[in-house]
Amino acid sequence: MNEPELPPDGRPVDVYLGLLRIRMDTEDYDLLLSVVEPVLRDIEEERMPALDFALDEDRPGGLPQEVRDEAALVIATAVTGRLDNEVVELDIDDTGPVRVVTDAATASDPVRLGEIADYIRERQQMNDELRGIAEASDLPTDI
Repeated sequence: MNEPELPPDGRPVDVYLGLLRIRMDTEDYDLLLSVVEPVLRDIEEERMPALDFALDEDRPGGLPQEVRDEAALVIATAVTGRLDNEVVELDIDDTGPVRVVTDAATASDPVRLGEIADYIRERQQMNDELRGIAEASDLPTDI
């Protein structure tokens, strides 16, 4: 959906949430809202949440994968104003599959997805090295 196709005064995130309300089971949609509303409020108030945060860290048993993916897409839509975001699963050595949100063009570009996977590998390697240094120095290792 392009900007001219949006209803007057319609924010892309509101349009996307409206589509999800129709498509999702009521219980899952309510669960989704409980996850994204605090983040959307922070974005609207220009108080950006931490760059890395878990979508299910406070929930016993976690969130269903569909709700987690949709929460990531709702937040991406709020941040980018785009409705063409996609969740892509990348297979990363040693860590297993990693899900990332990206635009449709990147999601369909194997070269670009490879670059993203390489970045994630490098970051994981750096985190492992820093964790090792912290352990050797008797410092906290919760990077």
